[in-house]
Order: sequence, then C-alpha cells, then structure tokens
Amino acid sequence: MLLAISDLHVSHATNKAIVESFRPATPDDWLLLAGDIAEQEPDFTWVISTLSQRFAQVVWTPGNHELWCTPRDQLKLPGVPRYEHLVNICRQHNVLTPEDEFRHYRMGNGATVTIAPIFTLYDYSFRNQADYTAEQAIERARRCGVISSDEFFLKTYPHRNIIDWCRERIHYTEKRLNAIPEGEDIVLISHFPIIRKPLESLRNREFSIWCGSEKTHQWASRTGVRLVVYGHLHLPDLNYIHDVAHLEVSLGYPREWQAHGRQSYLVQLDELLEHANEDRQSSILIRG
Repeated sequence: MLLAISDLHVSHATNKAIVESFRPATPDDWLLLAGDIAEQEPDFTWVISTLSQRFAQVVWTPGNHELWCTPRDQLKLPGVPRYEHLVNICRQHNVLTPEDEFRHYRMGNGATVTIAPIFTLYDYSFRNQADYTAEQAIERARRCGVISSDEFFLKTYPHRNIIDWCRERIHYTEKRLNAIPEGEDIVLISHFPIIRKPLESLRNREFSIWCGSEKTHQWASRTGVRLVVYGHLHLPDLNYIHDVAHLEVSLGYPREWQAHGRQSYLVQLDELLEHANEDRQSSILIRG
C-alpha cells in the first residue's frame, strides 16, 4: 500500500505515541510524510529513523515547522543550511526527499506512479485581492488578530526573505517536473496546497498568505498529475478539482484530532490512484 500523513508534531507526547504505533500492513508498503514532523532535530531524527526501519520506502518533504529556529533550538542552523542538514539525515536512513531522484511506486494492479516530493514554501500571493503587496497582506492579517509564528521563527538565510526562497524553490521544482517523461502518472507531495481552493475551508482566511503560492497553481493541471497530497491546514479533506484529487492528510495537534474523533491516521492512496488510472484509460479509449 501507499500511505500518507503530515503534521505529526511529535513534540506532543500523544502524537509521538501515535507515530510509535504506525506499522505497515505488508512488507512493501510506502509512507509519504508531507511535512511538519517536528521542530527539534532529535524528534525529527527519531521519526525518520523509526519509520524508515518499518516501511519499504519513506518519502519526506519539509513543512514550515522543520525549518523553525526557536529560542530553545539546539541545532542553530537557519534557512537553507538547516534544510540541507535535514536532507542529509533523511539520506542516512534511505528516506527520499525533494532533492533526490523521483521514484516509481507499483500498485497492486501493476500500474506505476511517479512519486514526486516538492518543497516550495510560500510568497504571500494567496492574499486578498485588495492587497497589492505582501506587506499589506501581513498587516491585514495582523489587524484581524492572525499572525503565523513563521514571521518570528522561520529564517531564510542566505535568501533575503521567504519570497526569494520560494521563487528559487519554484524554479528548481519546475525544472524537475518538466524532466518527468511524458505518459507517466504523477503523485505530488507538498506540505503546502498548490492551489488556492482548499483555503476556502480555513476559519481565518487571512492565514492563507502563509499557505503557498499562486505560481504553483498550474502544476495541478500538468499532464500526468493524478493526485496532490498535502498538509499544513490541519483540515483532512479530499477534493476533486479538474479531475485531480487534492488530499489533505494532516494528523494535527491533539486537540484537533481528538475533536474529530479519528480512529485511523495513515491515509491509504491506492484506491484513489487505481480509480484515477481507470479514468485515464477510459479517456484514452474514448479519444482513440
């Protein structure tokens, strides 16, 4: 099976206990981790080490929390050096990252899909149309009593700001996606939603500016993309937008998953992908 989850936040003891309970159903199961595993390096390493020993393949892309430099942080690495350090930890445990070659997962029906973890951050472009600049959007959010902790803890060194880092990551990711051979089915794994539509479910819509970039919107309609797995919103949901499944797979904070009364946490993707493949084959037959 192909399984997914995000926003583990294992600094919370109850969340860590849930992660400890994760087990594959078969020796061939893959696990996709869509960011926000932990803020502290020891917690991050524990998750990566533990799960990589259990699952046939683990794939990780970072969220914003992995990149935080808080006053209690012992790592003391900001921005790009911090991200590269986490990538190296993953590689020590054979965990795939957005810096590694995209791999293929084989489903039970024999079809394969390209698993593409992407890391793009945000640039404040998911903002109110009345706000012409990022500064205006941040000020609007602040006046509404909404501010992301990223504004204090997410450092962007050596980039001047998060907008520049986001621009660089989108350019890099675009080149990698363009290199995927035509005809391959693709699963995108991103911490942030790549389109604006899921943000309509946010209670505080002003938080949208910390949730992605308009520049990734076109990726959802790329030829071959069947499924987009993401987190960040702490609002598990499935939406079909132009025949592409957008799946939010957050665990979230204890108060959130306890309120939802969840009995299971890992999200199974195989059935979604098999249906997408069947629809694609039907479309080919009709056109033929």
